[in-house]
Amino acid sequence: MDQIQAMRIFVRIVELGSFSRAAEKLQLPRATVSHTLKRLEQRLGVRLLVRTTRQVNITAEGTLYYQRCLQLLSAFEEADSLFSHQRLQPEGKVRIDMPHSLARNVVIPALSDFYQRYPHITLMLGANDSTIDLMREGVDCVLRAWLPHDEQLAVRNIGQQPQITCASPAYLAKQGVPTSLDDLAGHQAVGYFSRFHNRDYPLEFVLQGKVESRVLPGILSVSGADAYIAAGVAGLGLIQAPTPGIQSQLAQGELIEILPHCPPPAMPLFIMFPPGRFLAPRVRVLIDWLVELFAHYPPLLRDRQSGV
Repeated sequence: MDQIQAMRIFVRIVELGSFSRAAEKLQLPRATVSHTLKRLEQRLGVRLLVRTTRQVNITAEGTLYYQRCLQLLSAFEEADSLFSHQRLQPEGKVRIDMPHSLARNVVIPALSDFYQRYPHITLMLGANDSTIDLMREGVDCVLRAWLPHDEQLAVRNIGQQPQITCASPAYLAKQGVPTSLDDLAGHQAVGYFSRFHNRDYPLEFVLQGKVESRVLPGILSVSGADAYIAAGVAGLGLIQAPTPGIQSQLAQGELIEILPHCPPPAMPLFIMFPPGRFLAPRVRVLIDWLVELFAHYPPLLRDRQSGV
């Protein structure tokens, strides 16, 4: 049995959660995939996966073996590229996931530069505001404004997005323009909730170095950034959003900043990817390019002390 191929098959089964999908992805007969996994478990003397008629679950031993396989397969790929032109011109597909606003306003407009440098790389870019399982969904890296729930992911902080509180001209004409936090009484906000709970996040304001929260009533709650901004433009309440994502709305007068003397806390921005000593060259150059891109993106604040 080809040990490297067996590891690749096992990793793909774990990531896709299915023998059939793994076989299709690897262009192998399903019987070959099942037989390879069975022989691998026999050689190791442990159960890696628990199979039922509906799903495939990984065991504790399988989780340890999976993590090690990722490291070893990355090392093999790195070694294969050491004495090849691929080291300078990496090729292949890279799957990345990021919020809609960053994809639309920052990354996609700059991709011509990336493709000039790396013409043999194909990107699969998912625009998504929700948490995803990188390993299970086969995603190489993600851009997010929050730390991962999976503490095993490697994390790189690339800056902070300044935020503002704003509303539509129609809303402010009807409700009035607040000039202090006390003036927020009688106002309403568009709610924003995550997939992990059904509670809206409160509005936050930095006043004299301290963060103060306000919970305002509202008639609409959403779970996506684009819907949140659209609700603000539609006059359904106050919103707080990173300035990179609402520049066009501010420029066109669809949103107006309020309470500039007590802005929301800056929103951190992270690149996250599976752990391991080695990254495939195609993934590494994309991450490095993103770090460079955001280092020169004016609306972002960078932490000078940490060197990020």
